[in-house]
Amino acid sequence: MKQNKTIYIVPVMFCFFAMGFVDLVGIASNYVKEDLALNDSTANILPSLVFFWFLIFSVPTGMLMNRIGRKNTVLLSLLVTLASLLMPLIDESFTVMLVAFSLLGIGNALMQTSLNPLISSIISGKHLASTLTFGQFIKAIASFLAPYLAMWGATAAMPSFGFGWKVLFAIYLVVGIAATLLLWATPIDEGGQRDSASGFADCLRLLGKPVVLLSFVGIMCHVGIDVGTNTTAPKILMERLDMTLAEFATSLYFIFRTVGCLTGSFILRVMNHRAFFTVSILMMALSMAGLAFGTSEAVLYTAIALVGYGNSNVFSLVYSQALLSVPDRQNEVSGLMIMGLFGGTVFPLLMGFAADAAGQTGAVAVMAVGVVYLLTFIKNIKH
Repeated sequence: MKQNKTIYIVPVMFCFFAMGFVDLVGIASNYVKEDLALNDSTANILPSLVFFWFLIFSVPTGMLMNRIGRKNTVLLSLLVTLASLLMPLIDESFTVMLVAFSLLGIGNALMQTSLNPLISSIISGKHLASTLTFGQFIKAIASFLAPYLAMWGATAAMPSFGFGWKVLFAIYLVVGIAATLLLWATPIDEGGQRDSASGFADCLRLLGKPVVLLSFVGIMCHVGIDVGTNTTAPKILMERLDMTLAEFATSLYFIFRTVGCLTGSFILRVMNHRAFFTVSILMMALSMAGLAFGTSEAVLYTAIALVGYGNSNVFSLVYSQALLSVPDRQNEVSGLMIMGLFGGTVFPLLMGFAADAAGQTGAVAVMAVGVVYLLTFIKNIKH
């Protein structure tokens, strides 16, 4: 029986919102840095730790999907995410934060590996990139709201039921529970979408395919720039404009990333994918120049907006190219692509050391390397 796509896509998109919880690590790490008086290198361990687990869990999750199915894997990821959101509400010690951020990373590794291919169980290949981009738009809403929720909790006259800035964990915990129940109650027929059982070595051998390997590195650069901008943009404003904790920089980034995902979900249905990808990367290149050399609010905010919009559709385009290149091994390819989110560990660590040595301009230089790689990836985007 043919599925009603509208009915089945709603709970999946709700889960994309839960997927966006991982982006609270940027603003949360800044608050933890202030609360615990940490330096840049130590504070950047938190977002780096979140994405470290993508290296460990992504490929095994692709194999797990072969055994328990995509929907059940998403449900498992939601349960782990709920545990990660609960812990900071109990204690804010550095050790507890390390554990909570680790669980957030593990849950998100499970979720991103399984939720994206779950879309391909519902949506046909030619619309996969635009649907994934719409999912990223839903995810970006959660990312966009996080700084505002934290700011409200930290500054409200009656701060967030005593949670302070950590009210964002409490709110997302409630939403996460709702997402879990909604998906659990929705029967999704994966109809032969499970791949045959495969081993870890079989998965890694897929990196021998040029498109898969190049896409893997492209995902690393995308998420490194994403997390890097999220954590570094407020520091750039504080360093050059003598601001206090500049939450609006993070909000502005997510506003334009959200707009980019929404508009991209429509543009990709009518515009040549390679042309749109090229425009996106050129916007990011301009933003790196602005972040590196800008000294006024206008230039720096424009640069943040450009990288937000430009980076918004990179994941969907790169990921879909890899997924469609090996249609009989989508679970394993998804695991490899999500393992590329390990770039969210590599980039912030390198940026932290660069910032301690040369100020935030050093951190921007690290992100610029990722943009240069994405410029070389343009030729791999089909049609």
